[in-house]
Parts: sequence; structure tokens; C-alpha cells
Amino acid sequence: MKAHGPAVVPAVDRRTVLALGCALGISALAGCSLAENATGTATPTPGSTDAEAEADAGLKLKASGLDTPWSMVARQDGSILVSERDTARIMALGPDGKLTELVHLPQVVPSGEAGLLGLEIFTETGGIEWLYAYMGTGNDNRVVRFELQDARVGPAQDILTGIPRASIHNGGRIKLGPDGLLYICTGDATDRQAAQDPARLNGKILRIMPDGGIPEDNPFAGSPVYSIGHRNVQGLGWDSADRLWISELGPEKDDEVNLVRAGGNYGWPEVTGVARDPRFIDPVHVWAKTSDASPSALAIAEDVAYVACLRGERLWVLPLPGDGPPTGGTLTGAREMLAGQEGRLRDVLVVGNELWVATNEGAESRIIALPMGSLG
Repeated sequence: MKAHGPAVVPAVDRRTVLALGCALGISALAGCSLAENATGTATPTPGSTDAEAEADAGLKLKASGLDTPWSMVARQDGSILVSERDTARIMALGPDGKLTELVHLPQVVPSGEAGLLGLEIFTETGGIEWLYAYMGTGNDNRVVRFELQDARVGPAQDILTGIPRASIHNGGRIKLGPDGLLYICTGDATDRQAAQDPARLNGKILRIMPDGGIPEDNPFAGSPVYSIGHRNVQGLGWDSADRLWISELGPEKDDEVNLVRAGGNYGWPEVTGVARDPRFIDPVHVWAKTSDASPSALAIAEDVAYVACLRGERLWVLPLPGDGPPTGGTLTGAREMLAGQEGRLRDVLVVGNELWVATNEGAESRIIALPMGSLG
């Protein structure tokens, strides 16, 4: 079993060779087909710059000079916090565009896909702001939290420890659900059969209280496990009906988007893709070729999922279905944006009326924003 690897294309080429958009005077994004590249980016004219071409497309550069950013989260003060996987730094991007280091976490031991991964913020009723981080230590993956104090953080508090780690398949996304609980994605950490064992924390969606307690209505009594049978989940979000959706990396085929049910079994490693096996829940959307996706983060706005992809080097736009019969593994209206333009995409976040995207290009990584109105 092989992990998805990076496509070997120089970052400068991806940004210089911008794809054709809806040219010839057709500026409405909705009229673009997949082959036309749905960003609506025009071909640069002789003498034009990359910045000019991106401005024509509505893209805005929010930050550059980041080193392998993994997760973005918004604070109450309008700043955006960004984790860097390999440097173990959490960076703060202010409303003025200034990028500063908030904290360095020496307890993080990066290796391969492990390191400083997901971030989330929970604000208590009294106004205390807690920052949560999913990190790889020398012994495990764990979730810790820090009290945010203006431009400083308090000491780390362990919230959930003992999640198996490996050089690949560490999951790592954390999100606060509409029920006020924390949902945590874990990978199988290369122990495939552990994904089917409810007593193990790898290959799961976990659900805990903000202080680390176990919700009484979790499907496995006394356990943080919420669903099982996952290979490597890195994206999750909720639609307007509070349904939980996840994006999941497959092996050499069958990257998936799944609709998660409490206690559900999603099949790994017994099956991938649409198996029609009554023991398992089939995905709602499948990419047969990992070169088209290898999905990382997922964000949902107006019941449309935006999925950032690694090997696929594109942003997928997926209108989510309402309740009804199974889709058979294909969502109607799925289309792609930014194909080949920004390299590997790691995270995506809705910020006001913009969709922010963090690239995964090592020291060349950056954060860009697209106006939500251009995504319709």
C-alpha cells in the first residue's frame, strides 16, 4: 500500500502557466465547463505578470513564505491561525496581512505526514478562547489545548492521547460540530485491520467534549469512537441540516466523500468505493483515480462542499444532495477549479465572503482567497 505522493512539478511553473478560463468575453463562472477550468482565469497577455493574471481571476494573495501549512482557523479578533506541520509553529495572520509566530511547540516530533496538524478554536460562554491542536509526539498522536491570551498561549493541556502514529496515514483534522462537541479524524497509521476494531483509535472519527470527556450518547459506550472503517480522513464539515460529511483518501483508487452516521462502518480495509455490501456504508462520491483528487480538507457553505486536493492539485466543488436514494458514487454537478495552478492544496476555509485555500508546497506554500460569488 503506497501513500499518495507529491506531483513533481516546480511551483513556479504551476503559477506561471495559468489555465484558460471562460475567455472570449464570457466572464460568468457558471458557464464554464470542467475542461475550461472553472476559475475563469484568462491567459496572460505578453508582458503581463502572474499577479495581474490572478487579479483578473479574482484571486487574492493572503500570505506567502509559509512552510508546509496544514490547518487554518479563525479567531474572534479576525486573525487566522495557521499550523505548520514540520516546523511545529502556529502562525498568526492578522487582518492587516502581517504574519507572525504565535507559538512554537517543541513537543511535536515531525516525520513524514506526522507533525503539527489540525487546529480548532472553542470559545466558552464566559469568553475564554481555547485553541486545540492535533500533534504527533515521539510516542503518539494527541489532541492538546491552550488558553489563548491575546498574542500569547497558556500551557498545553492534554485532551486526548494515545492515538497511534506512523510516518503516513495520521488523519489529523479537528472540527467543532454544531452540537458543541469536537470531532477528530484519525488515519489507520498503516495498521489496516485496526480500522475495523472499535477498541482502537486509529482509522476512526472520534467525538469528545471540549474538556476531553466522552459524550453519553456516543455509539460505543465509554469510547470516543464515533464511526469506524476509515483509511485516512483529513476533511470534515456539516451542511445546513447538521449532517456530517468527510473526505477520505483511498489506496491506489477510490478516494471518497462520505456522509457519516453515528456507529457507521465505512468498510476499510475490507472494501473501498461503492461495494454494495450490507455490512458497510457506501460513499456518496468516489474519485476512481487518485490523480484526480487525493482529498485533504473539506469546507461546506450553502450546502456545497469545497474539497482541497493534494495529488490532484485542484479544488473540487461538490453540490451536496438532500435526503434521498444513494447517489451510486457520483454527485451531480461536481466540477473542479484551480487545476494545476497552485500545486498541492492542503486546507480550505470560509472566511466572510471568501474561500481561503492553503497550498502544500513546502517553503513555497502560500494562502490565496477566492470570492465566494465566483464559486457558484
